[in-house]
Amino acid sequence: LGLALYAGSLYAASSTAFLYHDYCIIGAGPSGLQAAYFLQRASRDYVVFERSHAPGSFFALYPRHRKLISINKQYTGKSNSEFNLRHDWNSLLSHDRRLLFRRYSRDFFPHADAMVHYLEDFASLLKLRVQYNTAIIHVTLERDAQAWNGHYFLLTDQDRQNYKCSSLLVATGTWVPNVVNFPGSEHVEGYETVSINPEDFAGQTVLILGRGNSAFETAENILGVTNFIHMVSRSRVRLSWATHYVGDLRAINNGLLDTYQLKSLDGLLEGDLEDLAIIKDKKGKLHITLRFYLESRNTSAGIDSITLPQDELDNFATRAPYDRVIRCLGWNFDFSIYNRSLGMMPGKGNKKKYPQIKPSYESRGTRGLFVLGTASHSVDFRKSAGGFIHGFRYTTRAVHRLLENRHHGVPWPSTVYPITQLTNSIIKRVNEASGLYQMFSVLADIILLRENATAFEYLEEYPVGVLPELEMQTGRKARNGLFVIIMEYGRNFSGADKDVFYYNRAVGEAQHAWQSNFLHPVIYYYKRLPTEREMKLRPPDWPLPRPDAVHHIVEDFLTDWTAPNAHILPLRRFLENCLSTDLRNFFAESCFLFAFTRQKLPPFCRQGYVRMQGLLGSQGLQHHAVAAGLLEDYTLTDFSGDRPPDSRDGSEDQLLRDHVIPVRPLQHLVNAKDE
Repeated sequence: LGLALYAGSLYAASSTAFLYHDYCIIGAGPSGLQAAYFLQRASRDYVVFERSHAPGSFFALYPRHRKLISINKQYTGKSNSEFNLRHDWNSLLSHDRRLLFRRYSRDFFPHADAMVHYLEDFASLLKLRVQYNTAIIHVTLERDAQAWNGHYFLLTDQDRQNYKCSSLLVATGTWVPNVVNFPGSEHVEGYETVSINPEDFAGQTVLILGRGNSAFETAENILGVTNFIHMVSRSRVRLSWATHYVGDLRAINNGLLDTYQLKSLDGLLEGDLEDLAIIKDKKGKLHITLRFYLESRNTSAGIDSITLPQDELDNFATRAPYDRVIRCLGWNFDFSIYNRSLGMMPGKGNKKKYPQIKPSYESRGTRGLFVLGTASHSVDFRKSAGGFIHGFRYTTRAVHRLLENRHHGVPWPSTVYPITQLTNSIIKRVNEASGLYQMFSVLADIILLRENATAFEYLEEYPVGVLPELEMQTGRKARNGLFVIIMEYGRNFSGADKDVFYYNRAVGEAQHAWQSNFLHPVIYYYKRLPTEREMKLRPPDWPLPRPDAVHHIVEDFLTDWTAPNAHILPLRRFLENCLSTDLRNFFAESCFLFAFTRQKLPPFCRQGYVRMQGLLGSQGLQHHAVAAGLLEDYTLTDFSGDRPPDSRDGSEDQLLRDHVIPVRPLQHLVNAKDE
């Protein structure tokens, strides 16, 4: 009995040692705070763990030279807040108008300190539940059939305090420096510690390892004081304006390209960094050689006894010694805190710095573990903006909606409209929606058709990678077909080797819309929901499987897709062909005419005129309709005789010119109506 009581007391103690929350978020950076905001608005039980004393600790140090490359456009000429987010790459999503980033900085490329201040205010003004100075050092699983996902997540912090949660959201970003080891790599300075004072580099010769924005940012800072700068990386430079990927080299940092191509000593080299070796001579100069030169030699004997490449090739590119070598190779995800039971594995190839996740942002190894923010960028790496604030603020919202449906039975938000509003709904979204615009080819609006295409249900910004799972993930039904609205660049317009400034690069004619190069809306129509197999077998570089029909809205120089003839009319006719219906709007007089001359009224007349709904006429509207040839002007017609006016023939031909519809004799329709 004593042993039993002792064991029970131990079990009780161990149970109370775990502080429980439904949702645990690791990291109070932008994505962690964004997730916390949505959970708080939904009144969920959550906590955010932050190892530092304040949110956004990454931005307190990085970028080292303190200039962000995320644009902060103050003016767009529009007052639509959703549209303006297309050109605000720093604000998080919230209901509080005070928390727009333009209130914290007026700089087009803001100072990083403004981001730190912004994130502090975001957390404090919204009263988000962030637990600071809490570093999670270990995460493991506890199997339990009663848990949401069949297990709980057990977290331990630096003080050995334990926490238990049903769902884990990892928002730590990528912050572990990417280090390449080779002979002599101990002489390399890291981006995270190198001096940012240009005077420390005056009169020096510098080699930078890397070819991304951090490397060029470092070079830009010292460009005017060094003898020369060389940069080496295994791949060619990728310019963001050519790849249309914001993570590639931005124009604000590419001054060294000028000095390289305009023969001012600086230069770029390509080579595998793991093949390099660095040897330091007695004067402290750093000599670049190749690893294979050292494999069978005693490097401790000194540089004089070591063969250098220039000994055999006297014009070897890096034969001049360097004063400093700086590593700027980016960051990796920290896998060290996760127990093997979670299956948090790195990706493959150029995605190895990110954990493996599904298109739903859920870990491939563990159900209920979601990766948010920069660390989730493997879903759209070098394709879209999911690794940056202006992209992952929307993917974080998508994850929240998936969780609301899975754990709380709250379906994906949707709005039901009559079918007559189909064209207007699409045009409105493609002209103002920020999530579609920023997360092109990744997030899409879904239109679910109701029976007989009399109405539709509109879902915003759903991850297209899990389209086959739409019914399960959203709680909505897709039984009668669907449209998918997505934004895309032209198939062959993006790439490191592409000339994006070539003559005649833009398409202006609606009939050639499918050849559009710049970002433009694309509408896919499916008679049924695509299967998982169809998704896997989709054509290369297609975001979706082959549809039953597809329509490209022609690219527009102003990204304003409201032109009646170039944009709206082709879209409407595409929708009409898919649905076999007439989506035009009509005046009441036209609906009255159709009631006596058509077997089936257009949806606008059925849902409006017949129900005594529609636009109230006015003299100005009447004159406009007459001037446009849509109605006859009866004001000057003499109706004193017994003969009814027959001048309507022209207007009827105008109304029916796009649709050939059988016309039954008027007397027959009247008799049928009387019967």
